[in-house]
Amino acid sequence: MKISIITPTLNSEKTIEKNIQSVLKQSYANFEHLVIDSLSSDKTLNVVNDLYNKSNLNNNLRIITEKDDGISDAFNKGINLAKGEIITILNSDDYYYSDDVFEEVINSFKNKSIQFTHGDLLFIDELYGINIRKPLLCDLRKAMPYNHPTMFIRKELYTKVGIFNKDFKYAMDFDFICRIKNIYDDLNSISFYMQGKPITVMQAGGISWINEIKSVQEVKNILFQNRLWDNKAKLYFFLRILRVRIKAVLNSLGLAYIVKIWRKYKWKINR
Repeated sequence: MKISIITPTLNSEKTIEKNIQSVLKQSYANFEHLVIDSLSSDKTLNVVNDLYNKSNLNNNLRIITEKDDGISDAFNKGINLAKGEIITILNSDDYYYSDDVFEEVINSFKNKSIQFTHGDLLFIDELYGINIRKPLLCDLRKAMPYNHPTMFIRKELYTKVGIFNKDFKYAMDFDFICRIKNIYDDLNSISFYMQGKPITVMQAGGISWINEIKSVQEVKNILFQNRLWDNKAKLYFFLRILRVRIKAVLNSLGLAYIVKIWRKYKWKINR
């Protein structure tokens, strides 16, 4: 089976090297790397080309350079062009934790009933510290049950569910999971959780992280569109907005360490 890795880029020269190196070091080499570049004006593509040219995997690289209509559009371009049976998205700030990720992923898909594989995320935040985030595996009305940067998805699932909705700028991955849920009531029966070590390393500072309130508002709209907006959803929405507001106040008062302690406790009890 071939894996298609989709990496959207825009002026990513400061972070793209770790991303590319983590792909090139994989022990499983049957992959293609689609770099979807939205007309970077820095040296992003120079870095990408140099790293692949120095490897023996230059034929595994495909670069698409054209203006896109946001991150969802970039994701969709990659999905539509992907030749692999398995598709994953690795944003330009992210990279794989170990060199055997692809090999373990492929083993999980030997089970024909598995539609997507996912796992733990090593989250690096200069302000709030480093946490290993296990998937919450919770009710969609409460939160996102999976770590999207760790997900590997069969291309046939995109055919069934559809690609990302370009109307959503921050929570398009949550909308995608909701649409899977509309087809498969029991998500656990079609997914495989790769436990033991993180799959992906993610840096804080992504678009949904920066625009947290807007992201939460999009989640509300998505729940409504997918007929999941009820009293339970309303309660968790209120709590999420409250949490974001409290965090902003603590930061403004120079008390970010309180958030750091809380996060450490939160992810410890979810392990």
